[in-house]
Amino acid sequence: MAGIDRPSSGTPGSAASPAGEASQSSRPVRIGLVSISDRASTGVYEDKGIPSLLEWLGSAITSQWEHQTRLIPDERETISAALVELVDRAQCDLVLTTGGTGPSRRDVTPEATLAVASKEMPGFGEQMRQISLRFVPTAILSRQVGAIREIDGHAALIVNLPGQPKSIRETLEGLRDAQGTSIVPGIFAAIPYCIDLIGGPYIETDERVVKAFRPKKK
Repeated sequence: MAGIDRPSSGTPGSAASPAGEASQSSRPVRIGLVSISDRASTGVYEDKGIPSLLEWLGSAITSQWEHQTRLIPDERETISAALVELVDRAQCDLVLTTGGTGPSRRDVTPEATLAVASKEMPGFGEQMRQISLRFVPTAILSRQVGAIREIDGHAALIVNLPGQPKSIRETLEGLRDAQGTSIVPGIFAAIPYCIDLIGGPYIETDERVVKAFRPKKK
């Protein structure tokens, strides 16, 4: 499998987590980043998906995080194998993919994702299409999915993102008006709480980029 394995850490000084979250905060969140493209994986052109994800995550996450990256072709079995490896062996808590979610014959990322998933999380795809429809009517052709893979003692959230850097940022961060007020929430607002629920580390964010939503404790 073609790919890059590059662990990295996020912000050096992570903020303290709320009381009761110590067990979840004992290690950095591990994030797998997978760019899926026949041409980028063979060097025909430079991949822009992973750099875009790293730039956005670096601006959004204020707690400690690590990442591993994979650059692979549009092959269903290769994609599924990369997701399994990142969740089962690398113990990633979150895996973000970019590319391969359209209607063409070579676009098989959603099928490869669901093939290794324990449960689908349809709200992620619904929200991404809602955001993209603000810009182009062809957003209805996008087939991004969100899903959870569960194994003994570990679980991870997998989300298929669009392929274009601008769309990646918009779907993660959401849309704001000229005054900076949120118009449509991005999907990352729900991701830290989802990671909480499946037993992963506590993720904190810079609210100027995206505010992590968690229900208020009674």
